[in-house]
Amino acid sequence: MTEIDDLPDEMFLTDLEQDGRQTLSFSRSPTVLLNFAANRFTRNASRHYQNAFGIGAMDWRMLVSLTRNPGSSVSHASATIGIDKGAVSRSLARLEKDGLAKAQCNSPDERRKEWFLTDKGQELHDNVLVAALERQKHLLRGFSRQDVSELNRLLSKLLVNLDGSEAEN
Repeated sequence: MTEIDDLPDEMFLTDLEQDGRQTLSFSRSPTVLLNFAANRFTRNASRHYQNAFGIGAMDWRMLVSLTRNPGSSVSHASATIGIDKGAVSRSLARLEKDGLAKAQCNSPDERRKEWFLTDKGQELHDNVLVAALERQKHLLRGFSRQDVSELNRLLSKLLVNLDGSEAEN
């Protein structure tokens, strides 16, 4: 018996009172809970970062990505953060317009641009980072160090499974 066979469908389902049909539970399905949490987290982060710094959550992700990987292409950034290339391109265009990022093109192919943060972009990253760490601590209040490590381990395992499921499609 494989690990997946140990997880019966009933674990994740709820019965609908009106007609006895079943659907995913909002409280027992990890994929539903993760989706709800991710959506709410992104919406709240976007609102906060927009109000405090004039950028959205996607732009913050790009500031982090370009700090970690200066010279990234749109394709590389898209693969790294798991967001479609169009959203990455739109964010980079906003960052460039605001003087926060710049592109270098060492190839005749415009699609091979390498992106870097400007000094202004790096300064914004450093300022947002302080707020992001505070928001993260608030979000994880009541968690122990061990809880956070376990959450990171489980989410990393989920990401590996997601990568495997994309290969199957």
